[in-house]
Amino acid sequence: MKVIVLGAGIIGTASAWFLQKAGHEVIVIDRQPGPALETSFANGGQISVSHAEPWANPAAPLKILKWLGQEDAPLLFRPRADWLQWRWGMAFLRECTAGRTAHNIRHIVALAEYSRQTLQSVRAETGIDYDCETRGIVHFYTDEEEFHQSLPAAQLMRELGCPRQTISADEVVRIEPALGAIRHKIVGGDFTQTDESGDVYKFTTGLAQRSAAAGVDFRFNTMATRLLTEGAGSSKRLTGVEVIDAEGRHQVVQADSVLIAMGSFSTTLLKPLGIPLMVYPGKGYSATFAVRDPALAPQVSLTDDGHKLVISRLGDRLRVAGTCEINGYSRELNPARCAAITRRTRELFPDACDYDHPVYWSGLRPLTPSNVPYIGATRIPNLFLNTGHGTLGWTMGCGSGRAIADIMSGRRPDLDFAFTGMGQAEQAPKLSAIGAG
Repeated sequence: MKVIVLGAGIIGTASAWFLQKAGHEVIVIDRQPGPALETSFANGGQISVSHAEPWANPAAPLKILKWLGQEDAPLLFRPRADWLQWRWGMAFLRECTAGRTAHNIRHIVALAEYSRQTLQSVRAETGIDYDCETRGIVHFYTDEEEFHQSLPAAQLMRELGCPRQTISADEVVRIEPALGAIRHKIVGGDFTQTDESGDVYKFTTGLAQRSAAAGVDFRFNTMATRLLTEGAGSSKRLTGVEVIDAEGRHQVVQADSVLIAMGSFSTTLLKPLGIPLMVYPGKGYSATFAVRDPALAPQVSLTDDGHKLVISRLGDRLRVAGTCEINGYSRELNPARCAAITRRTRELFPDACDYDHPVYWSGLRPLTPSNVPYIGATRIPNLFLNTGHGTLGWTMGCGSGRAIADIMSGRRPDLDFAFTGMGQAEQAPKLSAIGAG
């Protein structure tokens, strides 16, 4: 089968890798000059099964109200004259009940754990060097209320098989001594020894190189402008993708099936076909600092829950990423949010890094209201989805790619997850409903 994959981030590249291993002829199309140059470029670096609690949870509505108008707030909802933003926001609020949160955590944990194991297999097979660390992830809390609110989610994750263990403040510092400077502020934490970290850009570019060597045709500097169809109703099928190639020419690329892995930009391409994905961009930020004193910089990947930041050591660099801004498709850097990341990192590790020359970056995370991504079939038989992974694209990437390759090859994936179009209507995101995702 000839397959077009639209998108060459971690999701699209992993999908292409597994599709070619399943024996398909694969073409990957991306508007950038290389793989992983958008949302997959400079994220927080965590493979975090333990970070499966969605943004939509019972505590979220009051927090969002409190943060309105604060330029450096961890989650900033900036209202716009955008109907999709408001529909997404209403769907987000519906996902904030305790029951929906528990349901979503179950599916996120299942996919994240499957993906972590799949990543380990790919790493063993390919030998890709991506500054991988397998020291686990420590969540630490500096607010007593935040810490106590985390306990039910940690307990649920343990019941689902994720070994997220609640630990004392002293244990937090024992596992990561670099936090000693703020020991007096830490009230508790949790530790997931099986979690990992690494540079998603390095991994994705390495996997793209190996995929290309295996026969995958990557077409960069090429923009998909339209999905072409024939037939109507239940007989409608895709015939190809209209693109503008690297020379500025309009072309039609034909294939037997098409996979959409374009993150936040999937929605626009699918809308003319009557497939209303509930995916909205959440602008996330990162700062990368050169490590000046390795002994004072953390070795274990960290999550600072109160500030919604994740921290990963990537060789001689420290990557700090997080916050979320619901504010359309602009990637413009907000100086207040950049400064907040640097300020907090300096508080945590005062003498570890060069804080005068940070490298700031922003990316548009493709958020569904529930944080459960769209993976699977659509009502058009040869059109498939792998998008909407939000803040967990790196965590879920390899597992999502393997699962969608199974689905497109006519096999059921080896995990219990709310796949679209797989006969799990009570679990799967509804493509026809306003509250999808």
